[in-house]
Amino acid sequence: MNLRPKAPSPLDQIFLIPGPVRMSQATLDAMCEPAMTARSQAFKKVMAETLSLLRIAFGLTPTSTIAGTRSCTGDDNWTTILVNGSGTAAVEMMILNRFSRHDRILVPTNGKFGERVAKIGSRYCNVEHLQGLWGEPIDQALIEGRLSTGEIDGMMVCHNETSTGVMQDVNSLAKIATAYDVPFLLDSITSVGGIPTKLAEWGIEAAAIGAQKCTAGPSGLAALAVSQSYVSKVRERRELGVPCAFYLDILPALEKSEDDQTPWTAAVNLVFGWRQALRELADEGLSNREQRCRSLAAGVRKLLMHAGLTPYGHESIWSDTVVAVELPSGLDDHFRAHLATDHGVHVIGGQDNLKHRIFRIGCMGLTTPAEMAEGCTRLFRALRNEGAALTRNIENMICESDFN
Repeated sequence: MNLRPKAPSPLDQIFLIPGPVRMSQATLDAMCEPAMTARSQAFKKVMAETLSLLRIAFGLTPTSTIAGTRSCTGDDNWTTILVNGSGTAAVEMMILNRFSRHDRILVPTNGKFGERVAKIGSRYCNVEHLQGLWGEPIDQALIEGRLSTGEIDGMMVCHNETSTGVMQDVNSLAKIATAYDVPFLLDSITSVGGIPTKLAEWGIEAAAIGAQKCTAGPSGLAALAVSQSYVSKVRERRELGVPCAFYLDILPALEKSEDDQTPWTAAVNLVFGWRQALRELADEGLSNREQRCRSLAAGVRKLLMHAGLTPYGHESIWSDTVVAVELPSGLDDHFRAHLATDHGVHVIGGQDNLKHRIFRIGCMGLTTPAEMAEGCTRLFRALRNEGAALTRNIENMICESDFN
């Protein structure tokens, strides 16, 4: 009996959700390979390749994929760590190992996931939450004003805010942090692998990603990239006797990464899948995938505006991996259910105060121009069927070139 899952055709059920994204058939097949012992030499080979491929996704210098060669660490002194848990676990691990209650950490936000970073941080340190308007640019002048006082011990930001369809100007924020010698940690769960993220160049100390987002891997795995500066500060805290978590202690994770392992039992078959997804990212080329995501998002917004719809969020910081759009008058979140059941297109709704006000279209992972063209054709047809007053009848004119 063949128990291998079969991925639906991209043009059958169209998943335009900003994670979990559609996985390739090869990734699904990889997760059906027989399990192996997490401490075996065979699995070390899998881990070595995975850690090396993660460096490609993070935009770090390449390393060998051969077990026993410290594939996790390159000549840029950055190290990749596999985390058995979701992206939130990786963010929590990144924070709790670096900061303590006496540390005052600045967390500027403009959406739900930035606010989640602030909530996580408040469990372990003294968070100063600069809560901005959802979808609007973060106030850089206010940030610089706070950092210039010398009272701030660190800053954390959610790079790509999928709740509102915007992304932060991390390069500019990092320059401010560097100017005042403030360590900068990044929740890049939905940006790495889809939006240019230059960790070493920008002077970021550590960053987290989730497998099921831009890298098109399985849910339930995440990764960290940490700089030597970050590791040194963690070791300093530990030498001072600062207590730490057990499962999320990063020092055993670093030690085991250098030996192509995880400190606790690895999610073996999920790792098989993520390795394959990361191979596909490497084959496509990181910059090529970033450009594809950017073109998809730009094409979607152009069509929306041609039809008289309004993308949500400030134009200057629109995301390259997710498009948020205001629901037309007379429609609410139930529209998404009809879109899925009647048209085979899956998008996601708004959260919290944006529920019934927006829906969101993912432009990440493996989505192709052909898939997006078909998805948008069905989307506009569904909107018209639901009574939306579109200014143009564009659903019959959409083609792949709109997303190139």
